[in-house]
Amino acid sequence: MTKGRLEAFSDGVLAIIITIMVLELKVPEGSSWASLKPLLPKVLAYIFSFIYVGIYWNNHHHLFQTVKKINGSVLWANLHLLFWLSLMPIATEWIGATHFAENPVASYGICLIMSAVAYTILEHQIVLCEGENSKLKEAIHSKFKEYISIVFYVLGITISFFYPYIAIGFYYIVALIWLIPDRRIEKSLKEN
Repeated sequence: MTKGRLEAFSDGVLAIIITIMVLELKVPEGSSWASLKPLLPKVLAYIFSFIYVGIYWNNHHHLFQTVKKINGSVLWANLHLLFWLSLMPIATEWIGATHFAENPVASYGICLIMSAVAYTILEHQIVLCEGENSKLKEAIHSKFKEYISIVFYVLGITISFFYPYIAIGFYYIVALIWLIPDRRIEKSLKEN
């Protein structure tokens, strides 16, 4: 199978996710700058989630630059990733509406960690599909970024029940780690 339809479908789903998130932002009730203040938690949640969805879109694009062929397992693994990312608008709205309360922040972290796990499964399925000579396998021989991300997510989820803003800080650190496209893949693409 070729990867074109998978990439086009994924791009469409991610665009819809961002659209749903922005549609949750409502116009302020007044015309003064002060009328924006009640919207600040929702805007911050939106910005944070937009960055996360952008990171996944960017890294997904780079990931599939290494891929030559796909199979049904790759398609299902990709849908698994898109499922968890599609929950991002709900999690975003909940943390924004509750001003980053404990349970919503924990739920947001669960959405993030499950997206990370799903992305790792997608990588694994691609390597299985393409075999030992996979460019992706060569590129991702080190899983440090993946493992450190999961550690920060677990810390964030755990601490969210006591200090939700510190938990958001852990999630933010993971976003910073992944903000630059995966250099391992970039390096692999330049070498070939």
